Amino acid sequence: MAQGTGSINSDYKDWEWSDDAGERARLLQSPSVETVPKNSESQGNGLGATSALGAVFIVVNAALGAGLLNFPAAFSMAGGVAAGIALQMCMLIFIIGGLVILAYCSQASNERTYQEVVWAVCGKVPGVLCEVAIAVYTFGTCIAFLIIIGDQEDKIIAALVKEPEEVGSSHWYTDRKFTISITAFLLILPLSIPKEIGFQKYASSLSVIGTWYVTAVIIIKYIWPDKELVPVEIPTSPSTWTAVFNAMPTICFGFQCHVSSVPVFNSMKQPEVKTWGAVVTAAMVIALFVYTGTGICGFLTFGAGVEQDVLMSYPSNDIPVALARAFIILCVLTSYPILHFCGRAVLEGLWLRYTGVTVEEDVVRERRRRLLQTISWFLLTLLLALFIPDIGKVISVIGGLAACFIFVFPGLCLIQAKLSEIQETRAISWWSQVSYGVFMVTLGAFIFGQTTANAIFVDLTA
Repeated sequence: MAQGTGSINSDYKDWEWSDDAGERARLLQSPSVETVPKNSESQGNGLGATSALGAVFIVVNAALGAGLLNFPAAFSMAGGVAAGIALQMCMLIFIIGGLVILAYCSQASNERTYQEVVWAVCGKVPGVLCEVAIAVYTFGTCIAFLIIIGDQEDKIIAALVKEPEEVGSSHWYTDRKFTISITAFLLILPLSIPKEIGFQKYASSLSVIGTWYVTAVIIIKYIWPDKELVPVEIPTSPSTWTAVFNAMPTICFGFQCHVSSVPVFNSMKQPEVKTWGAVVTAAMVIALFVYTGTGICGFLTFGAGVEQDVLMSYPSNDIPVALARAFIILCVLTSYPILHFCGRAVLEGLWLRYTGVTVEEDVVRERRRRLLQTISWFLLTLLLALFIPDIGKVISVIGGLAACFIFVFPGLCLIQAKLSEIQETRAISWWSQVSYGVFMVTLGAFIFGQTTANAIFVDLTA
């Protein structure tokens, strides 16, 4: 499809979203991405600042994160190493395909962020659903981050006070709810209030270093295990044929970088779909090795008894693991404000479009509204994190939403983009692409429905 300067679907303009309407989801881009203003000249003339190699590392950085802590448990649920690897490989085909589709639709619609592409290509209803999904996803991820902080702090405090872990909450200052709260109020809330988060881009390298260090520790601990470690049972098949589907939310949560991929694509010096295909393939292969190494070694170390957060399976007094916990806490502390920022941007855009007010007309109320949104978001995520200590329950829900970003919305974009083409005859390639889009939507809807229903059923019967 030829690149155009207008939107594919005119419904996108129904609510008159101005170029300056709040923070919008231009803020959904990776903090490492430097972009240029959106216009028809800059879109395809190589005015971006990111090389292809740089784009690979930005996408890897967007994909890798605290989600790797859950991959050993995902391998256990899938039924072993072979099943876990096979499941990842099958899903990776569609993960890469979704990233390429988004770049293709970004060029066709001349839009620069994920939800703007969905708005332009698919229309108002899918656009609003996409924005709501992003808001819910970022909200749930913030809850998961706070739970991770609590998990790691429990182990670190147990080592520092030199008490048995089950007695770790005997003092008020070692109680999990207190430690999460004090960390959140002192470190996370001040970082979440500012209107801009440009400074957060400097935390990207720290997140990458921390992720790689955690993976290295888990692999080394498997190769040279502690003498105190007792042999464990290693499952070689899933408990039931449906259990393998329970691993899908973790894989989707881990590989979900699609929301930030569109700005990365548009920041490239040569934003071409073919080049982008090579970029995302290389990035996903790197992420695959990291997640697979963590999943296999963590699973084989602890077997069926591995915790949802694999670091929780290691003893508190293990110094290399304690350093890994500190890295994860630092990564999460810098990631929470970015995720909150993205959710706030979507909520702000929805509010401004609903009221029809531009940001220039509402500067004073914007500050008051931003403060109210930030405090409400922070308190709600903190409250839920304090009373939902199992990160697996949160991942099972937001992992289903991640499947929508990976499969459903890209599939809808591909279908709508191909249907909008004016052709006298439609070749086999056209039909195959439409069929591929339909299959992506079906697969994504199945993963979302199955994982969400399972999460609700487990929570109700627990």
